[in-house]
Amino acid sequence: MSDARLNLDATASELVGRGGVGDFVALLKPRVMSLVVFTAVVGLALAPTVPHPVIAFATILAIAVGAGAAGALNMWYDADIDRVMVRTRERPIPTGAVEPSEALSFGLVLSAVSVVVLGLATNWLAAGLLAFTIFFYAVVYTMWLKRSTPHNIVIGGAAGAFPPVIAWAAATGQISLEPLVLFAIIFFWTPPHFWALALVRSGDYARVGVPMLPVVAGIDETRRQIFVYALILVMLGLVPAGLGFAGWLYLAVAAGLGAIFLRLAWRLRWGGGQVVGPVARRLFGFSILYLFALFAALLAERLAGLPAIGA
Repeated sequence: MSDARLNLDATASELVGRGGVGDFVALLKPRVMSLVVFTAVVGLALAPTVPHPVIAFATILAIAVGAGAAGALNMWYDADIDRVMVRTRERPIPTGAVEPSEALSFGLVLSAVSVVVLGLATNWLAAGLLAFTIFFYAVVYTMWLKRSTPHNIVIGGAAGAFPPVIAWAAATGQISLEPLVLFAIIFFWTPPHFWALALVRSGDYARVGVPMLPVVAGIDETRRQIFVYALILVMLGLVPAGLGFAGWLYLAVAAGLGAIFLRLAWRLRWGGGQVVGPVARRLFGFSILYLFALFAALLAERLAGLPAIGA
């Protein structure tokens, strides 16, 4: 393995595995999981076939557990660089609360359980998509893309975009245009969201040899690509209304927050060097609100029975 592994084997013996329930919960990346769960709920709510509440609960639970399993496997593999980076050095494995072998076993068991439960509760198309998502995040992104290409976030972002597709497949047994549009929104949201963070944490990534875009291509190129992806994202955010599965509430939210998103991306792109840090932080935080609000508007319209545009 490359030097980026940072002598994990030499330090693994120091990890005493003294963690409690909270440490194993932290392995699941609960903040990331919460957004995954929410987008899956929206995908399930939008599906034309409404599953039984018990099946719906099993679907969301399986997707949540699968997302958490992928997070645990990510932390197991990245323990060496997590120990060095300021943002991640308090995670359970770097602090010695959980041993790497425990995290690996935990992630593998949860992966298998989540896929089997989803398959038995709904259908094997949904279970297969969940299995692929876990594999893509843990193996394709974490073990390969993250340390080999500055496009790691672009390609790897597909893993976080699958939950609404999985939920839709669980409810209907098929994949349709609507969940693919939701997939595209999350997919194009991921690069500007994470590159904004990478601009602030570029020193961390450089220190551990992870080729994030600011490290490899520089700050100016990162700012340019953030703006390009933000522009595509905001246009995609309007598509649900154009295709007739979202209403006027959604359109107003997508247009209003999209304008703010573009304004922040514009300021980051064309502002002087002194604005990079503050504006990148604002964009990173606002991007979370933007994605949440888009999906919340879709859910609110469905729960309130509001008609879609053109219906």
